[in-house]
Order: sequence, then C-alpha cells, then structure tokens
Amino acid sequence: MKQSLSQNGFEIVPGILDERNRQELIACLGPVNGAGRRALLSTPAVAKLASSALLLDLVRPHLKSEPRPVRSIYFDKSRESNWLVAWHQDLTLAVRGRVNIPGFGPWSTKDGVSHVQPPIELLQQMLTVRLHLDDCDETNGALRVIPGSHAFGRLTAEGIRQLSEHSDAVVCRLSAGDVLLMSPLLLHASSRSQNPGHRRVLHIEYAGFSLPPELQWSEAA
Repeated sequence: MKQSLSQNGFEIVPGILDERNRQELIACLGPVNGAGRRALLSTPAVAKLASSALLLDLVRPHLKSEPRPVRSIYFDKSRESNWLVAWHQDLTLAVRGRVNIPGFGPWSTKDGVSHVQPPIELLQQMLTVRLHLDDCDETNGALRVIPGSHAFGRLTAEGIRQLSEHSDAVVCRLSAGDVLLMSPLLLHASSRSQNPGHRRVLHIEYAGFSLPPELQWSEAA
C-alpha cells in the first residue's frame, strides 16, 4: 500500500469501520445544513476517532514524523444539498490568525478562519483520510482523481487544465466503511450526485510536522 500511495497519490483501504461504528458515527455527526460542517476535531467522537490507532496506523507509514490530526470536515451530498467540485489540489492550512512568515502565502479567509498556503515541502508531509459512511460511485458524486498528479507539486491553473484534459482520471468507488487515503497535492474533482440518497464522507487531514512557533492550527485533536 505504501508504494501504491507514493506512486499514485491515493489508496483505497477497505472495511475500516464496521456497520455498528458507522451508524454510531452518523448519529453523532447528525444532519448537515448545506454542503458540510467544519472544525469537527472539537467534537469528542471525531477527535477520538482521528487520534485512534485505527486511523493513525493507516497514516503513520506514509509520514516521516508522528502524524497529528489538524482539520476535519464532514461532507454530505444529498437531494437537499448537491454540488460539483472542479479539478483542484488542497493547498491551504487552517490556522488561528494571520502572521506574515516567509514562504507562507497567499492568505485567505473561509467561514471566518484564516487559511494559508504553506511551502510545498510541508504539503508533502500531509495525508488526508476520507472515511466513507455510504457506498460511493459515479452515481452519487464519487471523487475522481488523476493518479500521479501529486508528483508535479503545486500546479498553476494552466497546469491543472493541461493535466485534467490530457490524463486518464480514475473514479474512486468505495463501500460504506472504506477509507480513501490521498495526498493533498493529488488533483481531484467530483460531480453532482444523481442519487436521492446520501453520500457522507468524514474528511480528516494529518500533518507530520510542526508549524512555525508564530502559527497555531485552527483546530487540533
């Protein structure tokens, strides 16, 4: 798995959550207004799961330093809330307050939280766990990825266009309880759901580094 993730930028790990734990997590997370909910590491059940051996053992082999959960988002595509996402990379960190530090920038604000693009070397020391709480395929907005695109580093808009138009994308089909591991630099997108049911995903980001002392993570387990 380590070699596959290093080469492709993603890996599917089946059967991580059993049915009972999956239903308990869905009940704990509750309904979602809009596309999703952020800052979920302050939720005890999410913090416990994010720091559990179950997930840390998946992440640890792919990072040089001990992984730390630093951000969590809960997405729910449904009949009431449906959207598409264009091809992109996940390039920002959520932090507490803006501080001008060489190599960090540009800055932005989302839902009142400061976000910054760090040096590429730090993004290469991050890994995202996407825990699927429902079956996911082409019919309900499964993630599409371009294998190996993480190796190109931070892409320009033109680079994204070129890769997305001239590369073969892969649809990440997962069953409920499966996990998708992915580099934040992996080029990915998703379509609107054509299914009246839910497509719920708990997204947890892990960092294998410490921030400069002037910065603090916006959330942490």
